[in-house]
Amino acid sequence: MSYNSSSNYRRNKAFIDQYRKELKSMLGDISDIDVKVLNKAVNIGLADVRRNTPVVSGFMRKSWIVSHAIKLRDGAVKLLMNSTYYSSYVNYGHRIVNRNRETIGWVPGQFMLEKAISKAEKTMKQEFEKEVERVNREHDK
Repeated sequence: MSYNSSSNYRRNKAFIDQYRKELKSMLGDISDIDVKVLNKAVNIGLADVRRNTPVVSGFMRKSWIVSHAIKLRDGAVKLLMNSTYYSSYVNYGHRIVNRNRETIGWVPGQFMLEKAISKAEKTMKQEFEKEVERVNREHDK
């Protein structure tokens, strides 16, 4: 008599097939987490940088844009940028020059982009933990 009866083989094969199916489903959910979390975090960063941008005419505040999330082999990328030529001067600060091209002062930067990046990083960590817990709950782990 054989130790590998056909009923055990069929049950084991069915169990292994089900396990593979669940594992593939879980891996699909996990691979989508990085883009989903990145989108949430960058959108929160966009709202924060717009809120912290000083308003003279409103043009610089309206010029903050985000790119589409791009999935890479080792993660995902999404850009937060401003298209106005003077946004870096407002963000990082700039010198004041007189007509003789002499530096007569310094305007400190607002650092609104750095503040938004910090907020986005905190959000990203929190959202990533939430998403991992959600995937584990969905797959009973």
